[in-house]
Amino acid sequence: MTQQTTTQLAGDANNAPARAPRPVDILKAVIKEDEVQQQFRNALGKNSGTFLTSVVELFTGDSKLQKCEPKRVLTECLKAATLRLPISKALGFAFVIPYKSRAKQMVQKADGSYKEEWVDVYTPSFQIGYKGLIQLALRTGQYRTINADAVYEGELRKGSKLTGIYDFEGERISDKVIGYFCYFELLNGFSKTLYMSVEAMAAHAKQYSKALSGKDTTVESLLQMANLPVAPDSKQVGWLGNFHGMAIKTTIRNLLSKYGYLSVELQKAMDYETESDEKAVEISADRQLPASSVAMPGNEIDIEDATYESVGVNADAQKVEQSKEEEFPY
Repeated sequence: MTQQTTTQLAGDANNAPARAPRPVDILKAVIKEDEVQQQFRNALGKNSGTFLTSVVELFTGDSKLQKCEPKRVLTECLKAATLRLPISKALGFAFVIPYKSRAKQMVQKADGSYKEEWVDVYTPSFQIGYKGLIQLALRTGQYRTINADAVYEGELRKGSKLTGIYDFEGERISDKVIGYFCYFELLNGFSKTLYMSVEAMAAHAKQYSKALSGKDTTVESLLQMANLPVAPDSKQVGWLGNFHGMAIKTTIRNLLSKYGYLSVELQKAMDYETESDEKAVEISADRQLPASSVAMPGNEIDIEDATYESVGVNADAQKVEQSKEEEFPY
């Protein structure tokens, strides 16, 4: 953003008292820059204006996101744009989540002097939702069916580690979740199922989720999160905020990455997921952050609102989406 733009935001030509520009005004000014406009046009073509409007709406309605650097927010939103996924929380395809950490920065006092203090630092991070993964799979045109959900006590009758075939036709006897599954069938007839018990999922999260590194979180504490009811309208993300939502997404990702048909977009989405996880551990660890700040070791990360829902998606019910695979899903 140019110095002239900053001056216009801070004051006027009549020497009116300068005041700090609102975060939303800064974001709008950055969006107007030619380079930013071109990046989103390259990703979305004629739909770039609609997408950028949704970015402003997202930013305006999220007080924590407004504490992030606007250009970094746009950088994360551009990842959703390159995947042609809407960024609206209500739709649940993709999210930009503000992570909070503590960092040392020079703070100006009332007398004009500066003092180094610990302050809250918010950093935006792109995350794809389970609906986004399913949407990208459908766009390949290779999936006849794809479905994922939680498995309740009594539903799992038997499973074969050798064949990978599971029977979930048992009668549900309680609201206790015992595991998660994902199933897909390709148009060529190939099909595959992945089932992970809650115990296996908790161990997987502790071992592979970098966002949990350095925390006091244990497999046992994650299992307690798994005992909470599945909340379709939950506005939390992450293993500690929505264990069931993360578990379902993990099951989908693990199955597709190993056995599924992966388009360039789907591979890119999975790369973004890995990048997001690495960013989370950088914020939670004692490492340097932008603006010459250093994250406070062991500090807990706050994750702002987003929505995950329980899954029950069949590709046959979404064939109309496949016919629009070249269009941005608005």
